[in-house]
Amino acid sequence: MPHKSTQDAGLGTVLREWGRIGCIGFGGPPTHIALLRKLCVQRRGWLSDQEFEDAIAACNLLPGPASTQLAIFTAWRVRGRAGALVGGAAFIVPGLIVILALAALFLTGSPPAWVRGAGAGAGAAVAAVAVHAGVGLIPAGWRRAATTGRVRWALYLVAGVASAAFLGPWLVLVLLGCGLIELTVNRARRGESTAALFAVPVQSWAAAAAGAGVFASVAWVALKVGMLSYGGGFVIIPLMQDDAVNTYGWMTAGEFLNAVALGQVTPGPVVQTVAVVGYAAAGLAGGILASLVAFAPSFLFILFGAKHFDRLRGNPNVRAFLDGAGPAAVGAILGSAVPLALSLTQAWQYAVLAGAGVLLFVLRRGVVTTILVAAGAGTVLALAGALLPS
Repeated sequence: MPHKSTQDAGLGTVLREWGRIGCIGFGGPPTHIALLRKLCVQRRGWLSDQEFEDAIAACNLLPGPASTQLAIFTAWRVRGRAGALVGGAAFIVPGLIVILALAALFLTGSPPAWVRGAGAGAGAAVAAVAVHAGVGLIPAGWRRAATTGRVRWALYLVAGVASAAFLGPWLVLVLLGCGLIELTVNRARRGESTAALFAVPVQSWAAAAAGAGVFASVAWVALKVGMLSYGGGFVIIPLMQDDAVNTYGWMTAGEFLNAVALGQVTPGPVVQTVAVVGYAAAGLAGGILASLVAFAPSFLFILFGAKHFDRLRGNPNVRAFLDGAGPAAVGAILGSAVPLALSLTQAWQYAVLAGAGVLLFVLRRGVVTTILVAAGAGTVLALAGALLPS
């Protein structure tokens, strides 16, 4: 189907179409990509197949939630900056409303036993979901590593696993380090120096906002989520968990598992988990603030950088950095399963976790189905009198 003019899409059309995807987009990035492809390429013909593939590649080069950036970018392609703002908001807001409503239910002072059971059951499945997400990313990266060095790729992967499992808030330094190592190797092959690159000042990731009030702390945590979730929302889970549970004490470990599970079963971006963290810290205002801050970088990247994406994709330094950071991010997704599993407090939750693994890897059920089944199991056990976290 031939590519049509961007003038064929009015803002009302963008609002309706991207809002529909925001409402039915259960299942995370694979579902979002499939729905956007069907809309923009197959049904409306706004983009060609190649243009859509290029859009996916460009968004995967950016830090932050890639499928959200793809939604914003495709809306930009069909209706410019106004379309990006309207389409991006329409994609994000439905899931935000649902997840904040669920957060109010799950984080209330004394929820009924069946609610706590559903949350504990769904939370128990999250570690298996993290492994499933990481495993799904390995084949494409391994194929690309054939041209960039598979030994280094494997080492970066292991470094990501170990850092997510044991280093918590220092994970980001490992991701950056792997990217810089690969960049150094690549530039050395071309006979170029990296001194000028390393001379660029690097912003400290210390928790500078810790003493500046709860809203400043929420904004700081959300900004890190929005800037560092390269490769998928699970990359940032260890850092977000450390902030929400250990540094600020906004949530218990069990409540954080509930937050991650809610991010999986609601439509729209998985990164919406941060809205639950914000809600736990400062109520409805905190949840909205967390979402606004977390998604702001994605909008800014598209609004002011989309026209430069072709040059970004062709930059050998960017490609080299991502060849190192990419496998480390995949490893971090896999490694995030360790702190998630260690957060379980009930013996029966490990049985639910094992069952979730069977559903995902043996029976090949979807993520949403798996978490809903786990939540159902937790509800049944709660009604049967199983001991649950208080």
